[in-house]
Amino acid sequence: MNEKRRLPRKRPEAALHVTDTMTGEVVGHIGNLSQEGMLLLAQRPIVDDALYQFSFHLPDVHGRLQPIEVGVHEQWSAAGTMRGQNWVGFRFIDLNPDDEGVLHDWLQHAADFTW
Repeated sequence: MNEKRRLPRKRPEAALHVTDTMTGEVVGHIGNLSQEGMLLLAQRPIVDDALYQFSFHLPDVHGRLQPIEVGVHEQWSAAGTMRGQNWVGFRFIDLNPDDEGVLHDWLQHAADFTW
């Protein structure tokens, strides 16, 4: 299988819960992240081709959790490996420069971060 992604993705070493900022509901946790998007392991159905506003936290090199807010567009979904779970691919469509910097640092140095 040939890899078609433009940017490398990294899996978090710990569960990073994702919250829908419009409802306050935890919708799942991150399967992997790239600078352009994420795989969400969703606990509830996600609407095809929909836009969402999500938040999650990423650890910095000092172990402090940094809040990240992203606007995302659903790209694809599939049944997960666990009952009731959906795997959903999202593309980031809105990410402020500060949050983008935190994400970039995490992607570049995730192995150095304290969990």
